Amino acid sequence: MAQKVLVPCSSSSSCGKVQFSPSRVHTQAIAFGGELSQSSSRKNKSLALKAVAAKGETSAPVTAKSGHEILLFDALREGLEEEMARDPTVCVMGEDVGHYGGSYKVTKGLAEKFGDLRVLDTPICENSFTGMGIGAAMTGLRTVVEGMNMGFLLLAYNQISNNAGMLHYTSGGQFKIPVVIRGPGGVGKQLGAEHSQRLESYFQSVPGLQMVACSTPYNAKGLMKAAIRSDNPVILYEHVLLYNLKERIPDEEYVLCLEEAELVRPGKDITILTYSRMRHFVLQAAKTLVERGYDPEIIDIRSLKPFDLFTIGNSIKKTHKVLIVEECMRTGGIGASLRAAIVDNFWDFLDGRPECLSSQDVPTPYAATLEDATVVQPAQIIVKVEQMLQGLI
Repeated sequence: MAQKVLVPCSSSSSCGKVQFSPSRVHTQAIAFGGELSQSSSRKNKSLALKAVAAKGETSAPVTAKSGHEILLFDALREGLEEEMARDPTVCVMGEDVGHYGGSYKVTKGLAEKFGDLRVLDTPICENSFTGMGIGAAMTGLRTVVEGMNMGFLLLAYNQISNNAGMLHYTSGGQFKIPVVIRGPGGVGKQLGAEHSQRLESYFQSVPGLQMVACSTPYNAKGLMKAAIRSDNPVILYEHVLLYNLKERIPDEEYVLCLEEAELVRPGKDITILTYSRMRHFVLQAAKTLVERGYDPEIIDIRSLKPFDLFTIGNSIKKTHKVLIVEECMRTGGIGASLRAAIVDNFWDFLDGRPECLSSQDVPTPYAATLEDATVVQPAQIIVKVEQMLQGLI
């Protein structure tokens, strides 16, 4: 039988996370670029049953009178700019990231400030410039590779999976791969099937990759900075319809933990787990649910790999019911993996089976009405929660 080992988070964001994984000590220590902790077993006595992550510190929330208002794409640019100013090894590459400023202006102004060699425009060849970014990371740079659309990065699947994900292990720990792969994805407004990909389902099974999804300007900046500082390859998912979301964020520097979920709304009746754009659909549905007398607890999981089962498990122990809401496909999606983890770890604390609302297993239609029909809507969330709380399912 495989041995369970503790592997500390190797991100330099000091998140204090610990991950359980059923594999050999040597394999996991190399695959995640960390050293085994002798004190980890003491910490885990207080964790939720079989939890895979320990809770770390988070930045204090910004008050209404402090900080500055910013759009999500500007928050990503601000985080990237701060890290480039802080560390001369940080560089960016991708299509139109230079003087054009990126397809969604996340790199606007960076070429003028840092020069063309640190903000490198590339030809339209995702497999080539992604491989180049991974190779540069192996030799000491911290590269940020932008995909003009996440769907295009399927052309670089070999480089991301076989190279970025596995080279640290297959080299016997000789190479670190501090690369961030980011770009817009998700279902937009009539972008068609090929431009509406949700690649988290494609990459979640690749060993060695970390995956995070931002949903607000605050966590977009904090996750960007943490991803750049990490020695692991990180895929940062940005939703194409959230770039113009505005929020007030702190003026002071902050870095979020890559492996930590966010408690968005405390509650006692049911745990709703979500991420990315669906966070806002769930909050919209919650307004109606609260008016009808329900008290849902909402968690933005943020870390798609690994899951923060500490936060998730403690919520389930309190509510005893869980609903997962995602934009990913139902078959082989994040929800399927998360539901399996919940059943494995917290079955004894549940009053019923975990439910999941996911997108339809069809190519995303171009027609707006059909596109909406394939994606979870707030009304469906309301109906599902009421059915679960009334004991109808």
